[in-house]
Amino acid sequence: MPTIVAVDIGGTQMRAASYNTEKLEPIKQKKIPTLASEPGGMDRLVQVIEEVWPENSIVEAIGLGSPGPLDPHTGYLLAPPNNPLWHNFPLAPNVMKHFGVKAYLDNDANLAGLAEYRFGAGKGHHNLLYFTVSTGIGAGVIIEDRLLQGYHGLAAELGHMIVDPNGPPCSCGFNGHLESFSSGPSIVKYVLGELESGIRSSLKREGPITPRDVAEAAHQGDALAISAYQRAGEYLGIGVATLLHAFDPSIVVFGGGVSQVGNLLFDPFNASLKEHVFHPRYLEGLVITRAELGDDAGLLGARALAEMKLKS
Repeated sequence: MPTIVAVDIGGTQMRAASYNTEKLEPIKQKKIPTLASEPGGMDRLVQVIEEVWPENSIVEAIGLGSPGPLDPHTGYLLAPPNNPLWHNFPLAPNVMKHFGVKAYLDNDANLAGLAEYRFGAGKGHHNLLYFTVSTGIGAGVIIEDRLLQGYHGLAAELGHMIVDPNGPPCSCGFNGHLESFSSGPSIVKYVLGELESGIRSSLKREGPITPRDVAEAAHQGDALAISAYQRAGEYLGIGVATLLHAFDPSIVVFGGGVSQVGNLLFDPFNASLKEHVFHPRYLEGLVITRAELGDDAGLLGARALAEMKLKS
């Protein structure tokens, strides 16, 4: 029975699974610590793949998902921020050489979007935008049933779209990116800045403030916390309006921890989106919804990548 092996390489865990191409549930599944700062990462990757390798079955391909930047055309990791030992590293070629089957690599956010398109909230749609709004903002774009990768394989870094050139610095060092307004750490950074300027809030206490703290305070009516999510939602709306103009999708799917706060973020987002699209036609029939696949999105996206490449 032909199968696919899928791997999701996260900052803390490597997850692998084998799939019968006719079923959604994995045959085998395993996770181990990534230990990104320690040597031997390739050996650990081989180990976790071997532990899910199916018996009495032919593996047709291996799909690999990893944080970028990376080059899906060559299978090289370029500079993953959480894995300094794998800079300019031929990940897919090494996996292909070891196992003797084709291996394909892409950005984990791209693959989460591909998974939602194939198996989750985006099933039945042909043009999709996917966002994971969390520690950073990642994205994936499906155009006419094809995953957008781009000339260098670096397409869909939508969190680094400039929404205000005079805005605050992003985690990447440049100013005014969407991520610098709407990610979890950016929401906390805004709150801390307002507290330092003397704004009164229930959040003014000893110890670090987390995005969850801000969300809880907002749900309890704290004005500063509410304003932090209003600001995040407003800029998220500006960014998505720009992307509607570029891609004209039929669905926008949101995942990630920040998106779990619900109306705190999405009420100002929806108002901003309506304000900034230049024609209401973009919003006619547009579905805006939450991701469905949760933690399985990375593995299912890596599986979908391998299946897509085998058919192309």
